Amino acid sequence: MRPENQSSVSQFLLLGLPIPPGQQGVFFTLFLGMYLTTVLGNLLIILLIRLDSRLHTPMYFFLSHLAFSDISLSSVIVPKMLINMQTQQQSISYMGCISQLYFYILFVGLDNYLLAVMAYDRYVAICQPLHYTTIMRERLCVLLVVGSWILSCVHDLLHTLLLVRLSFGANNIITHFLCDLAALLKLSCSDISLNELVILTEGGMIFFLPFGIILSSYIRIGTIILRVPSTKRLFKAFSTCGSHLSVVLLYYGTAASVYFSSSSWGSKDIIASVMYTVVTPMLNPFIYSLRNRDIKQALQMCVNRVKFFNW
Repeated sequence: MRPENQSSVSQFLLLGLPIPPGQQGVFFTLFLGMYLTTVLGNLLIILLIRLDSRLHTPMYFFLSHLAFSDISLSSVIVPKMLINMQTQQQSISYMGCISQLYFYILFVGLDNYLLAVMAYDRYVAICQPLHYTTIMRERLCVLLVVGSWILSCVHDLLHTLLLVRLSFGANNIITHFLCDLAALLKLSCSDISLNELVILTEGGMIFFLPFGIILSSYIRIGTIILRVPSTKRLFKAFSTCGSHLSVVLLYYGTAASVYFSSSSWGSKDIIASVMYTVVTPMLNPFIYSLRNRDIKQALQMCVNRVKFFNW
């Protein structure tokens, strides 16, 4: 296929959210507030972890990267959605759509792997506490994060390169608020059998491999705790894993509802997409700060420092 025939469209139309007429302003304000909360909340988490030496541990090292990924994921999706809502211009250029898809897949994949890495960290902390500092060395932590980035980039490039080889005809309407891979494949007039095969094989791996690591880690944690059950041990396990487990359930629950529901995009699928691309990144800082004593102490210390300097 010649390069000039790979796409006959210069732009796509994003239909956006199914918002009732006359309520665009209300939803614009709502999503703007959610986006600002996401950015400021996750930036605060990163700042606290960097400033407080007590938070220079593997768990918070991974959390800072998750916070950065959440900021990036929301920034890929929400600003364009807000612009479309405010200007009533639903168009997005072909290259803009491909770029949004590229970074969207990248940070969704990165979130998956980071959550798996954090689950492994919690497993070592609870099941092998005496060897925790020996196992979770700084070198291993860096390798785990770098490996997460590399795997996410490989996954991202594979699906993006397979997509850009396809042709798109006159139908350029995407019934979504973002350039989703499944929605774009439905618009293609080329043979997408290879794309679908890769999605079912390699694409499934990026979901099931991290989820399998998370599941096996928590099964092992539960087995260890139940061997010698005690209130103190249960409380310690909950305080150690509660925040991470809450984020995992929220993220994977909404993501699974998108990809394991009906094949056609509907309002339920779009709402679920909003949950894991907009709502979950916003809630993560609250989940980790409200249930985490170390984060609360670091925040209180920063507030006291600000008060001291102002005084």
